[in-house]
Amino acid sequence: MTPLRLPAPAKLNLFLHITGRRADGYHLLQTVFQLIDHMDWLSFETDNDLKLISDLPFPPAQNLIIRAAKRLQEVTGCKEGAVITLEKNLPMGGGLGGGSSNAATTLLALNHLWQTKLSLDELAAIGLTLGADVPVFIRGQNAWAEGVGEILQAIPLDPSHFVVLIPDCSVSTAEIFTHPNLPRSTPKINMSDYLASHSQHDLTTSDLLHNDCAGIVRTLYPKVDQALCFLENIQQNNPDLTSIPQLTGTGACVFLMTPTRSIADKILEQAPFNGFVCSGIGQSPVHSALNLL
Repeated sequence: MTPLRLPAPAKLNLFLHITGRRADGYHLLQTVFQLIDHMDWLSFETDNDLKLISDLPFPPAQNLIIRAAKRLQEVTGCKEGAVITLEKNLPMGGGLGGGSSNAATTLLALNHLWQTKLSLDELAAIGLTLGADVPVFIRGQNAWAEGVGEILQAIPLDPSHFVVLIPDCSVSTAEIFTHPNLPRSTPKINMSDYLASHSQHDLTTSDLLHNDCAGIVRTLYPKVDQALCFLENIQQNNPDLTSIPQLTGTGACVFLMTPTRSIADKILEQAPFNGFVCSGIGQSPVHSALNLL
């Protein structure tokens, strides 16, 4: 059988507000997940056992891919296995959702290959047990998110392009969310207000766009601060750039929205950092490949 080869697209958080904290310690937030056309790739072949082939520096059993496959087996009682090969392009600890997207693609692919016939709602519920970002990749659309990130509403976003920089460091999400100085009481905003600013390309309003994790990350990780300073200088000196540089998730990656890919290319050429240029997408290519939407 020819292996089933599917992408695992990355995401950007166009803003990230922490609006409170639950009694169990989980943080409440508001964010917009923007899917982008930069991705890992996974190949799947049915087998008797579960195996992961990758160049990752830790045991396969610790990877969300294997954990996702095992959870699907547990929930459905399926006895089949698979050999999964990961082609890793997204940086680890970058805030691009690579691990969560890998888990989502695994659930979608194996649900198809194993014919377990779970709905997207059922797969999203499994995904949430693996990580707060997994459901958005299961559903495969840009989303306005609240709660701990699991309350999702599809959001229409205009076509967009980005330059993404990858500072040479890996940010610990746990370190950021347990930091005593992390803001935890940002007032909620309305999706309609955000969409009005987005459609008018007026994305310099800090109360609609800031990332509450950025201050802590910039203090603890100087390379992230340097990358943001570089993009801020570019933005402030170019009137065509009407959005502000942002941290995605807890980082380390930072990004700037640009009117065209060519402008993003020129910024990346000047940057003293590794990075890539990408465009926003409205639907996950996994869903297109599997005809899920």
